[in-house]
Amino acid sequence: MAIHNKAGRLVGRRVVIAGGGSGIGLATAGLFASEGASLVILDRDAHAAQAAAASCGGKGLAVDITDEQAVADAFATAEDVLGGIDGLVNTAGVFDPATVADTDLALWARMMAVNLTGTYLLCRHALPALRRAGGATIVTLGSATGLLPTGPGSAAYAASKGGVIALSRSLAAEAAPGVRVNCVCPGMVDTPMTKTVLRDPSGKTKRAIIGNYALRRAADADEIAAAILFLTSSESSFITGTALAVDGGRTFH
Repeated sequence: MAIHNKAGRLVGRRVVIAGGGSGIGLATAGLFASEGASLVILDRDAHAAQAAAASCGGKGLAVDITDEQAVADAFATAEDVLGGIDGLVNTAGVFDPATVADTDLALWARMMAVNLTGTYLLCRHALPALRRAGGATIVTLGSATGLLPTGPGSAAYAASKGGVIALSRSLAAEAAPGVRVNCVCPGMVDTPMTKTVLRDPSGKTKRAIIGNYALRRAADADEIAAAILFLTSSESSFITGTALAVDGGRTFH
């Protein structure tokens, strides 16, 4: 995890980060802690959740975001621990590239359950606490693929993330003015989840992948965390319902 200088942009904020045990979520947890936020970290992996929470002074909870009762219980615990909830960030997700022909119903259902239904459940059960807090925020994680699929091999993933974008925009209208809702849409990010897609067996970045990006590289998780911070902080106080492409130029290149 990168070391950040504390600037205090989230002092007093109480934030739940789902998927905070690794990748973008872990980077976001570290950045938010450095900015003064109090955190509860949710992750399916109990050890990862607790390790992430220990590193940023928060509390870690093992939660399967496709389990509605587990999600509801987690938010009850988080509100009690934090004394309220001002923000939700959902970075939890799965990525399993496959063409439509190779996507069986089980794969399709898993992609939708985690990426789309999981996002819905988190937002639904966070909303009461967020509304009570006022001036609260939700940041979901879409994808550049959800904005603009540019090739074969990611139909279920693209559909699930396109759904997250649409859900976020719809929820922004419903939750206003007390809760702002925005969606960050990353391009390829160098994380454990994307390792086999981004790199060849020798560990080198695949040219065919980075050639889709104007900046000719994948993102670092910290770069996505910075966008999530912006949409959670008061610096974005007049922004809601946006789908922010943080994709190195993929969607216009």
